[in-house]
Amino acid sequence: MTKARDLRVKTVDELKAMAAELAKEHFNLRFQRANGMLEKPLRLRFVRRELARVKTLLAEKERAKAVGQKG
Repeated sequence: MTKARDLRVKTVDELKAMAAELAKEHFNLRFQRANGMLEKPLRLRFVRRELARVKTLLAEKERAKAVGQKG
């Protein structure tokens, strides 16, 4: 599991790439679950939470950027 403090040092581009990769994996895991072929059900929860963590940090960085430009 990646900690939020480890993700904070990444750039916005790195976080966006990571989010895209996690979203793709999440889709594939959901597809496997629907077909009854999912081997590691806990991986689905891990990926979903990791994706949420990355998206939260992206939103924080975007907000900080907007406040910095405004002030």
